[in-house]
Amino acid sequence: MASFKKILCPIDFDDNSYGALAVAIDLAQQNQGKLYLLHVVTPVDPLVISAPTAFERMKQQAADDLAKVEAQRLKEIPHEVRLRIGHPAHEIVAMEKEIGAELIVMATHGRKGVSHLLMGSVAERVVREASCPVLTIHAKGAAKIAA
Repeated sequence: MASFKKILCPIDFDDNSYGALAVAIDLAQQNQGKLYLLHVVTPVDPLVISAPTAFERMKQQAADDLAKVEAQRLKEIPHEVRLRIGHPAHEIVAMEKEIGAELIVMATHGRKGVSHLLMGSVAERVVREASCPVLTIHAKGAAKIAA
């Protein structure tokens, strides 16, 4: 069985991503590895008058949420927490290369039809572009894991 010492886990603070985080924590502990927790804040349209203020609030909220997750869930394992700005899939793949991740564990939201067509899939793009294995946790699986 493969041993994963550097595990990247992107999180967006919903139940699905908490399920993926639980799996990533278990894998990091089993492999005596290090977990890299990542949240990506997507920039807002600069043409919107309130965009700079809203964006700063979004960044601060994300930093606060990351600190809370770190304090509540990551005490027992070696880890790093990162906050990046940009398109989520691009930033996840960039960080994977930057840290030399051996595994990415992430949630997939299971969008279908028009929603998938319009919104795209961050997980799908990461699976296509990452140079390491990507373990995706589906919403139904995340609920079972988190329980």
